[in-house]
Order: sequence, then C-alpha cells, then structure tokens
Amino acid sequence: MTKTIPNILLIYTGGTIGMIKDPETGTLRAFDFENLLVRIPELKLLECAIETYSFKQPIDSSNMKPDYWIQIAEVIETNYDAFDGFVVLHGSDTMSYTASALSFMLEHLAKPVIFTGSQLPIGDLRTDAKENLITSIQIASLQYYNKPVIKEVGLYFEYKLYRANRTTKINAEHFEAFASLNYPDLAESGVHLKVNNEYLFKPNARKGLVVHKALDSNIALVKLFPGISKNILESIFNTEGLKGVVLETYGAGNCSTEEWFLELLKDTVNKGIPIINVTQCSGGSVLMGQYETSEKLKRIGLISGKDITTEAALCKLMYLLGENISANLFKTIYETALRGEMS
Repeated sequence: MTKTIPNILLIYTGGTIGMIKDPETGTLRAFDFENLLVRIPELKLLECAIETYSFKQPIDSSNMKPDYWIQIAEVIETNYDAFDGFVVLHGSDTMSYTASALSFMLEHLAKPVIFTGSQLPIGDLRTDAKENLITSIQIASLQYYNKPVIKEVGLYFEYKLYRANRTTKINAEHFEAFASLNYPDLAESGVHLKVNNEYLFKPNARKGLVVHKALDSNIALVKLFPGISKNILESIFNTEGLKGVVLETYGAGNCSTEEWFLELLKDTVNKGIPIINVTQCSGGSVLMGQYETSEKLKRIGLISGKDITTEAALCKLMYLLGENISANLFKTIYETALRGEMS
C-alpha cells in the first residue's frame, strides 16, 4: 500500500497562540498564518501538507460563543473531504467549552480535530506555542494504513493529548493548563509520541459526518454554596425562556434538603425544564441515591451528569435542547455517553 501524505487544515480562531509581540512597542498583534512556515520552519520536517484558514477577526476566547462554534463546525464540514485532519488554534480560557461543543456537533466524526493554544504568544522567547502547534499537527497527521489514528475531538496541551470533552482548564499561569481528571490521556509526547489506543474513541465507521448546528443557550449554571438565597434561586429558576439548568452540587451529587429548595427543583422539573446534577469537585462522579441528601433529587427526576465536566455538561445540554428531543426521552439520552464524555 502506498503511503499518502496527510493534508492538514490549520484553523486559527484567535487566542494567545496567534499573537506576536511588536519588538518596538511591546504590544501584541495577530500573526499572519500565511507566513507560518517562515515563523516555524520546523513544520517543514513534518510528513504532511499544511493549509491555513483564519477567522477574519481573531476572537478572544473570552468572547467565544455558540455562533463561533457553528462557524468552526462549518469550516470543518466544508473541508471535511479534502483534508485528513484539522487543528484548531483557540484561546485557552474557553477552549474546553468550544472543544466539548464541537465533539457533540460533529456526529460520526472519523478524522482528528485537535484543539490547541498556548499560554505565551508564538513570538515569545519562552513560548509553549511552538511545541503545542507542532505536536498537534503531528497528532492530526497520525495514520495507520492510510486511515487516521485519532477519530475524535482532542485537546493537546503541554505534552498531553486529552479527549476534549473530558478536559477543564485548571491553571491560568502554568504551561500544564489543562487536566482530564476522570479519563486517561489519549497520547503523551516525549522522546516518542505514545498513543494509548485502548482509550481512543471508536466512532461508527459506516456512517458519514453529520454536523448539528442548532444549539439552545437559554440555560443556566447554578453552583450551590452554603446559605444560598431562596430569592436568588427562585429568580433564576423562574426566568422566562429558561430551557435547562446545570446544577453544581456538593461531593457525589448532594445538596440541601430544605423544603423550599426541593420544591423549587420539583416545580422546575414538572415544567419540563431538565436539571443536570454535576459535582463541584474537579474529579469524581455524581452518584444520586448514595446519600439521603441525593436520594430526594433522584426521586424528583434530576438527571445524573455522572462524571461529566461542567463544560461538557453545558455543551451537551445546548446540543440536546437544539435537537428537540421529547421530554420523556431527554433524561435517558442525556445519561447516555454520546461521544465518550461520561463513563
């Protein structure tokens, strides 16, 4: 079998990785990705062909929103047949949200979509951008018998490839900015690139890519804390147009058993508004019914987020609400792992 050279599309959406510092003024400006090989000649050593696509206006990751997620998905959809892999450059602050959303939006994805970014700009002396970019492209190029090795949305940062919808940003300063606390790394970059094949997502190979673009962001994220006010919670849960709630509870899914609080949850669920129970803890899982404080939530009909991250929980909720799933099926589908986002 003749080995083909993979075609990789590099999509620059914005973020620190695409910035260079003006040596005269010290200000940061967006880097022209057309000149990528000039700035990073090491890319010529990779066994792949690289093309670039840049958003007209770079998006700071703090300004990321579902409209831009759809734009990224459309770029992948348009170029899906022409390329063997995709690398998305994105600001690190909201990367876990965008990457999680894309994992749900790209159904039957059979090629790598690797998100990466950096903590320091590409032109900085001590930048982490070069390694993150070079290895992400290398990972997107990995093939076995001319077929991609990675067939899912991944997030690569500081020597590790993670399943995107299992990640969370844990540090604003360290190069090791991300963690995947409930799922093992998919690959690790050292002297060699070690891929943990047993942990890779295996999509239905017989089905073609389906891109879902209807996302409903009329949802709320509520983090419980001791002494949370009844008035505040009532105003959130009674917001006009509210379609769903992600509720960050304590430990393994526990919460206050005060009568007013349980009644509020019950009324919300009875209105057909799904409430997803996720843990505030960085790692671990919701086990509703393990303690008396969560047994009542189970009876009310809260949906268990199991060991899903808050980022993936929100994106999955937006995605499923956009699919117009009937109320009696919603809980079952949400509690099912669709893209490897929960155990």
